[in-house]
Amino acid sequence: MPDAPTPFAGTYDYVIAGAGSAGCVIANRLSANPSNRVLLLEAGGRDNWIWFHIPVGYLFAIGNPRSDWMFETVSQAGLNGRALNYPRGKVLGGSAAINAMITMRGQAADYDAWRDLGLSGWGWEDVQPVFRDLEDHFLGESADHGTGGDWRVEAPRVHWDILDAVRAAAVEMGIPSTPDFNTGDNEGAGYFHVNQKAGRRWSAARGFLKPASNRPNLRIETGALIESVSLEGARATGLVFHLSGQRFQVKAEAETILSAGSIGSVQILQRSGIGPAEALKAAGVQPVHDLPGVGANLQDHLQQRAIYKVSNTVTLNQTYYSLFGKAKMGLDYLFRRRGPLTMAPSQLGIFTRSSTAHERANIQFHVQPLSLDKFGDPLHRFPAITVAACNLRPSSRGHIRISGPSIEAAPVIDPNYLDTEEDRQVAADAIRVTRQLMQQAVLAPFEPDEYLPGPDYPDDDLARAAGDIGTTIFHPVGTAKMGPKSDPNAVVNDKLQVRGIDALRVIDASVMPTITSGNTNTPTIMIAAKGADLIARG
Repeated sequence: MPDAPTPFAGTYDYVIAGAGSAGCVIANRLSANPSNRVLLLEAGGRDNWIWFHIPVGYLFAIGNPRSDWMFETVSQAGLNGRALNYPRGKVLGGSAAINAMITMRGQAADYDAWRDLGLSGWGWEDVQPVFRDLEDHFLGESADHGTGGDWRVEAPRVHWDILDAVRAAAVEMGIPSTPDFNTGDNEGAGYFHVNQKAGRRWSAARGFLKPASNRPNLRIETGALIESVSLEGARATGLVFHLSGQRFQVKAEAETILSAGSIGSVQILQRSGIGPAEALKAAGVQPVHDLPGVGANLQDHLQQRAIYKVSNTVTLNQTYYSLFGKAKMGLDYLFRRRGPLTMAPSQLGIFTRSSTAHERANIQFHVQPLSLDKFGDPLHRFPAITVAACNLRPSSRGHIRISGPSIEAAPVIDPNYLDTEEDRQVAADAIRVTRQLMQQAVLAPFEPDEYLPGPDYPDDDLARAAGDIGTTIFHPVGTAKMGPKSDPNAVVNDKLQVRGIDALRVIDASVMPTITSGNTNTPTIMIAAKGADLIARG
């Protein structure tokens, strides 16, 4: 048994584990009431590196131990035995400091499905006003969007002719053009709206935490690695954490809140003895509360990253390796806050159906004017674009497990990609749709030439191709899912309270019962805003 932890200085009503997208919002909202004493603990560091703020910095942040937890999955049978890097942000703002900056709510039907599970207050009519109130949107005040909120949304500040042509190709094959993916139905082709302000990344830390950071009732500690939840019987009383080589215990007078994400919150719960009893025993942890759903129900968006060589146009691949091109990019950013240094990883989005069997858009394309083998690797030296299609609503389910009781033990991450026949079919069909898109007449002047998956994969062998080129789009959710009392695998109720443990909530992407149909950061921020409101209402 380790020595008893040292009491941490200060008295707090709320102690929050994790200053990612959710934790920043919760700290902001709870500390807005001056009578609340709030402690926010973040295991990563401060967001004081230039590449956290220049949008294209994701190229340098992902795969860098300064900014990324550097997780890996176990080998995936559905990916023909490959394991994947699994980036997660290691800094104030969490993954919002290194992600694609794409603001995407998903589809109204996603949230109505949550409501229909018996989760009161989580239907589209319930969450749409929350999304709207969060926003400071460049389109202005409307029924769909709001202004004056903390979550800045802008149009992209870079343009590529080849992306205009791909959008035209989507329209040519019957996909409608859309100016806005965030009205409840995102089917269409258009440019993503981004979380930026004047050409700088607008992370959750910048939008929600910085404005609150000088409040006298909010304390923020970085480099604080959470070990476990402190329990007295069936009540959470605070957290045990490590900071500057010391082991501390801090008490939460009102509630303890886990907002460490779909991997981090699970690790904390399981190290605390809360989770599937047999799995905890196998990891050397004595079970305290048998809760089978902790770590189960892992869902992620798997993309098939098709790459096409192109001609007669400019892509970032050429510009990146040109001294003149680099200088031009730098000057464009320095003087106008425009150009490639402002670009999100993907600029053009296409939401459509992989086949007529689907009633609503079930695949999403991220189209990029660049190509590389994987994030963290250099760009290719030939002109190319990436046309990546992901299954929006996978039926495969994976899990997260701790590998041991130590905070140093790496998590076991098993997304179980392409486990179901349905997912394998959607993946194969998505590659077929990609090929159809790139064969449209409007793209002929650019002579698209399929580099990945390539001609070695005929149309009748695309499930194997999906296994060979599939990779994560960095959207793990669902590992501490919301559910009604009748669901034996539910971890939290519709108020985000952990079942069977008083004064403990999980508020982050892990509570999603099913993944949303699009990028998951903005839905996570919505969940945090609703969660903070639920806490405030008691």
